[in-house]
Amino acid sequence: MNFIDPKTLMGDLVAVARRAGDAILDIYDQDDLGVVTKDDDSPLTRADLASHRVIRDALKALTPQTPLLSEESAEIGFDTRKTWAEYWLVDPLDGTKEFINRNGEFTVNIALIREGRPVAGVVHVPVRGQTYYGIVGEGAWRRDGDADPQVISTRRPPAETPVVVGSRSHANPKLEQALAPLGGHEMTSMGSSLKFCLVAEGSADLYPRLGPTSEWDTGAAQAVVEAAGGVVVGLEGDPLPYNAKDEYLNPWFLVLGDPSHGWTDKLNLSVAGDA
Repeated sequence: MNFIDPKTLMGDLVAVARRAGDAILDIYDQDDLGVVTKDDDSPLTRADLASHRVIRDALKALTPQTPLLSEESAEIGFDTRKTWAEYWLVDPLDGTKEFINRNGEFTVNIALIREGRPVAGVVHVPVRGQTYYGIVGEGAWRRDGDADPQVISTRRPPAETPVVVGSRSHANPKLEQALAPLGGHEMTSMGSSLKFCLVAEGSADLYPRLGPTSEWDTGAAQAVVEAAGGVVVGLEGDPLPYNAKDEYLNPWFLVLGDPSHGWTDKLNLSVAGDA
């Protein structure tokens, strides 16, 4: 099979994510966000759908033979999906709650998944005009507006007082229990896949996710983190599987800036048994 070479498409993918971000901002500035509630009780806005359409149409034009799985078009059966060796995985607006709260901490996410692993990803932050992107094995970058891209990498070793990033919208008492053995650390709250990006650029050292996420929430940002030198693993140290089961839910996971630091020995991961 002829796989996509993400190096040849990355400029296009960044441009697509930025166009999707512009579509989101067009609605962000309006009084009516068009909020409805989906079957899983999560919110959906007109901006989610507008971004989805921009990305869907652009990727179809760029790679007409490559399947697309988006949060807003997720009704594709596993019998079909399991035949995909490579596909696009998209969250057109990650952090819809942050969008509704108008705090700016929401993102556009486009990932290329190959044989169950993210190999390239773009995470765009519309309000900041900021784009994180990476190709695993090639490197990761951050572009601020129209400035030249800057190479980013995870912090190795971690800060003497580790910086831990957690969710803005999901309070989690288990996280406090898990972090107790770590001792002194600095906690930063952030919305959406920006939590991964803080680790990727070396602003944070650890992001433990002890709660539900879906594959489209993590694919693009995982590629950026791993392109920048970090890893994303389940609590047992295993890679996160993509497109390996009927449902889209991820296991609990850790985003580690320095994979050699022995984080699992420094955390109380027994809280997973209480899930």
